[in-house]
Amino acid sequence: MADYDYDLFVIGAGSGGVRAARLTALDGKKVAVAEEYRVGGTCVIRGCVPKKFMVMASEVSHALEIAEGYGWSFDNAKFDWPAFLEAKDVEIARLSGIYAANLGKAGVELVHGRAVLKDAHTVEIVGKNRTITAEKILIATGGRPWVPQDLPGVEHAITSEEAFHLPELPKRILIAGGGYIAVEFAGIFAGLGVETTLIYRGPNILRGFDDDVRAHLAGEIEKRGVKVILGCQHEKIEKTATGLVNHLENGMKLETDVVMFATGRIPHVKDLGLEAAGVELNDEGAIKVDPYSKTTADNIWAIGDVTDRMNLTPVAIREAVAFHQTVYRDNPQHFDYEAVATAVFSQPPVGVVGLTEAEARRSCAKGVDVYVTRFRPMKYAFTGSDERVLMKLVVDADTQRVVGVHIVGPESPEMIQLAAIAVKAGLTKGQWDATCAVHPTMAEELVTLKEKQSAANMAAG
Repeated sequence: MADYDYDLFVIGAGSGGVRAARLTALDGKKVAVAEEYRVGGTCVIRGCVPKKFMVMASEVSHALEIAEGYGWSFDNAKFDWPAFLEAKDVEIARLSGIYAANLGKAGVELVHGRAVLKDAHTVEIVGKNRTITAEKILIATGGRPWVPQDLPGVEHAITSEEAFHLPELPKRILIAGGGYIAVEFAGIFAGLGVETTLIYRGPNILRGFDDDVRAHLAGEIEKRGVKVILGCQHEKIEKTATGLVNHLENGMKLETDVVMFATGRIPHVKDLGLEAAGVELNDEGAIKVDPYSKTTADNIWAIGDVTDRMNLTPVAIREAVAFHQTVYRDNPQHFDYEAVATAVFSQPPVGVVGLTEAEARRSCAKGVDVYVTRFRPMKYAFTGSDERVLMKLVVDADTQRVVGVHIVGPESPEMIQLAAIAVKAGLTKGQWDATCAVHPTMAEELVTLKEKQSAANMAAG
């Protein structure tokens, strides 16, 4: 066998790369991981974690409104953006440090710098005059925001990555996009008192989600102060003395202080040297892998967002575990992408697992039964709010298995984690019904839904 510097070299120290590196090093292998920015990757540094802190900060304004309905009063309540940023950055640095420390404890060498493949077994650390060889290589470089580079004036816009570090909170913002990131940041900025507009070129937000969820959330975020413009996109962005003028295809002109593009993320494969190593991309520009995460090069694997299979942090971690078991434990495994729960930390939030109604109608041979409820949460009883929760169960009419659960409302991400266990286990509607409710809770609706939605109701709503 050839003499290599490392048994495994990992490119990218995000959640997936770190997990794979640690597990392999703990098995006694010589492992190194290269990171061009900060340890922790998208989730910890510029994604889920700082975004969730921003969500929690922005939810306080709504909580204060609810509290006033319960008799509380608040004088001169205000939000300090610089103080929040400082606290957020301190915590992110702490978490990044923990990731780095855990690598060290496992015996993984951390290489600070951008790694580029020179061939199937060799990487160069750019600007460090260092070349490294490895028996096996794992690519876990994640994704990066996509923006329409041909849009006139796009250089004046920011992405989610810059949104975490704005020097001051804008008074007005326009967010372009309709997916997770767009609706989450719309809720964040609106909750912090920013005049917020969301534009999306599609007919409704959250493409790929259940249609009832999409329609319900679009209405609910408008109740929280977000102006939603659908079926529209930019023609150009014009910088003026007083702000940024957004020229839209429908003829509207909106002046804002900040324009943010949340129009999707693409695999981070640019200038990675993939061709030199024999690693091919698929038609969507992601690294092509087999079910076991192996690329078209025999000794190179890839996991996480760079493969564009299911772009969720917990999935990248599971892919890392499967890679380790397959390659170093002689226990071939691949991750099961069926019935993976996910949450959108919009305001109100969304939690879903399993099939949408449309997907179920295509895959369930004898049709589906649908159960839907919409109601005002008990906590809003004293506020006069007309916000509503949506809960929906999609059931295979033949087997009576619950194949989809969709929730929009407070605490839905927490509820969906537990509902996902039942969906993954293949429990039937009868078994859900046999579970005694916890009262008074919102979640009890999941086990008390009895009336199927009729065709007439579906047509009406």
